[in-house]
This record gives sequence, structure tokens and C-alpha cells, in this order.
Amino acid sequence: MPFRVFKALMQTAKALCNDPAFGLHFGEQSHFADISIVGLICQSAQTMGEAFDQLNRYAKLAIDIDATVGGNRFELKRIGDDLWLEDQRRAPNDFPELTESTFARFICETARHFGSAPFARCVHFTHAEPDYRADYDRIMQVPISFGCDKNAICIHESWLAIRTNNENKYVFGIFCERADALLARLRPTETMTGRVQSLLVPLLHTEHVGMDLIAAKLGLSRISLYRQLKREGTSFGMILDDLRHELALQYLGGKQTSVNEVAYLVGFSDPAAFSRAFKRWTGVSPSLSIKDDQH
Repeated sequence: MPFRVFKALMQTAKALCNDPAFGLHFGEQSHFADISIVGLICQSAQTMGEAFDQLNRYAKLAIDIDATVGGNRFELKRIGDDLWLEDQRRAPNDFPELTESTFARFICETARHFGSAPFARCVHFTHAEPDYRADYDRIMQVPISFGCDKNAICIHESWLAIRTNNENKYVFGIFCERADALLARLRPTETMTGRVQSLLVPLLHTEHVGMDLIAAKLGLSRISLYRQLKREGTSFGMILDDLRHELALQYLGGKQTSVNEVAYLVGFSDPAAFSRAFKRWTGVSPSLSIKDDQH
């Protein structure tokens, strides 16, 4: 999931639930194994240290964050006698909810799976102390400091050697092969085509999917965007059409949305226009596509 999409989802959920501490509560209640294939890989690793390495290796398959201080999202750093697990995301105070949910999940997942095994000694946050400080204390149950120079958990080094409960070399290998293939599919987002696609996805259901807007978001003129896409053998219209086609198939294949809902989600205000486009893409109407999948 692109970072900006995750950020919008988190902030919307926070507002709809009227819960200022939503980030903490989400991290407390969600299970890492449910967050993309990365969680499954970590769960089937031999030790927590190996799971940590795989978390960095495949982090983009959970949330695609490019803005990190170093090469990895998380780093283990020794400062004096202490070992710190540091989140190296840039500008973390622009979205502290991600730091909250990440650290709450680290601490709560360890407690769920390993009981009283030592993990966190204390936690440092770069953002200011919020009004819901009591939620931090209840969830993390270690000394907490705000307004620090890093987002980091001071950990017991023995945590790295803890053997996971679901160690399985065969499953681990299968998941890693799948994750490597998924990473390969992500690399095209480094192209202009991929960047345009990632900008279009959260806007498809709105009327704001024009080329001028996307060019502005990329810091380009319309003609410059046109030329770069042409060099990649495509055009803005082709990208938009292909994206609508791909997402329509995914939505209908999930069997959780109606044809009219899918039409809206991929940017068609008129369901009839969506049906015509779908037939052009696939040769069948969207309603027939659903029936075929069910059979």
C-alpha cells in the first residue's frame, strides 16, 4: 500500500471512530501476521532476530515507505550498554499515528506470543506528549519519553534469540519466494508509469483524475509528463484505462461489491458506461463476469 494511502486511511479511521488514540489501539489489537505476506514470513522465521531481518527485507510489501534516514526502515543501534530498535522513517512527526501503531504492535505481539519474555526496557518518541498519555502507559507498560531525538525502543538483547512459535523452514521458503516476486512487481513504480498509477489509485473514485492534476502532483508540466510517458511507450489515457480494468477485475473477483459499486470505485458515474468499458476490456458484461466466477 502506498504510504499516502495508508496515511489517509489511518487518519480517516481516527476521525470516524472519534478516537485520538486510534493509532495506539490499532497497533495493540492488530496482528502482524494479518499485515501482508511480511507478517507470515516473520512468523515462520526461526528466531525473532531473523524475523526482524525479514521485516526490513520485505517492508515495502506492507507499507511502501521510501523516506528513511538509512537503507532500512528499522535499525538496531548500540548506544553505550543499550541496544535500541530505531524507526528511521523521515519526518515521523508528520504522521505520529504510524509510529504509535508500529511500536504498540511490536510490544503487544511479543507479549501475546511470548508471555513474560523480556522485550522493551523503555520507549522514546520524537513527537510531543499527547492528551491520551494514559493509553501509552497501559499498552506499553515501560517508561516512555516524548520529544526525544529518535523514535526507538530500548530492547533486551535476548529478544533477538527467542525462537518463534511457528518456525517452519519449508513454509518460510515458499513465502519468501512469493515475497520476492511481489517485490519485483513493485519495482516498476520507480518508472513514471508506476508513479502515475500510484497517484491515480486513491483518486479513481473522484472526478479529479485529470492529467493536469497528476502532472502538478509530480512537479511536472503536462507536456513534460506526456513526453516521459511516451518514452515509456504509454500515455496518461492508456494508464488510466488499464488501471480501471485491473481494479475492476479485482473488485468483482472479490465478490464483495456490486457492479454499480465497482463502477463508482473505478471512476464511472454512469454504470452503463462502466459496463460498456468492461465489455471492451473483457468481451463480457461485468454481471456475467461475476456469474462465471461463481460457477
